[in-house]
Amino acid sequence: MKILAVILSLGFLGGCAMNPSLQTLKDSETSPTVQASPIQERLEDVPAIEGQKITIAVYQFSDKTGQRKPSDGVAKLSSAVTQGGEIWVIKALQDVGDEGWFNVVERVGMDNLIKERQLIRQTRESYEGKDAVALKPLLFAGLILEGGVVGYDSNVAVGGAGARWLGVGSSTQYRIDTVTVGIRIVSVSTGKVLLSIATEKTIASHQSGADIFRFLDMGTKLLETEIGFSVNEPVNYATRAAIEQAVVELVYEGERKGLWKFKDNTYTGPVPKVKPLTLNEALAKWPDSRLHCNKDDMCYPINEDTQEGNNEVKDIDTAINGNDNDTSGNGE
Repeated sequence: MKILAVILSLGFLGGCAMNPSLQTLKDSETSPTVQASPIQERLEDVPAIEGQKITIAVYQFSDKTGQRKPSDGVAKLSSAVTQGGEIWVIKALQDVGDEGWFNVVERVGMDNLIKERQLIRQTRESYEGKDAVALKPLLFAGLILEGGVVGYDSNVAVGGAGARWLGVGSSTQYRIDTVTVGIRIVSVSTGKVLLSIATEKTIASHQSGADIFRFLDMGTKLLETEIGFSVNEPVNYATRAAIEQAVVELVYEGERKGLWKFKDNTYTGPVPKVKPLTLNEALAKWPDSRLHCNKDDMCYPINEDTQEGNNEVKDIDTAINGNDNDTSGNGE
């Protein structure tokens, strides 16, 4: 009976501990995949800019922390955060506002770009001579984005809980780290720092486990088993989230300071004097009137002298057609 109780306890604790771990292993079977942005919706929800895109350059976005990967009693040479943060900066600048804000010019690999242009120029001159087609000039940027990963703090919060009864126990532990990034925008013409933003992101680690340590058969046999799993949030993922949030905040901060403006999407067309109705309801309520309908088939009556300038508007002349199936028109 005791053995049965121990086995049931082991099965219960093992099931609770292994479900998240098995799910993690199952998700890894679909790798490799395209890594989505941690804050994709926030990037897309940024309002559009009023006017043309801003040309901006990114030279580097380095790790300024000098931190190494945290470990228990063993020195590691690997850096705690990514050494290629400019990749995420460029990606965030391209994606913010549904790809409608910035034109990013290549500056990280400037040496390679110049060498390739020289090779093309020399090859054309060698084979085409004076008739060689000149390369287009490189774009220059009015703004430069500078910054880097400025902080990585380990063990900001550490804790856990556990319980044991008659040799059967379980425990859970967690640890919180934080990564901090700083970004600034500099004017090329004046060298003035126009904007400066700092953001931080927590990095959570979690470990759970269960174990059994019991003597059976009058202390002549020992049963010992344990099971567990741990989940660590990727540091690279957290760093990318902090960088992208900093880019989003730069856009909003620039608008507040008057460096640029959001596009005004306020409707400036004619305002109906009556409440629009669906097409069928409008035909029933105003059978002798010409109707003004939008693309959602919300209609209201209009006067005969109304001038129409909206391509999304349809006119329905029920007095002439009298056919509900033919509801498209070219306007007056």
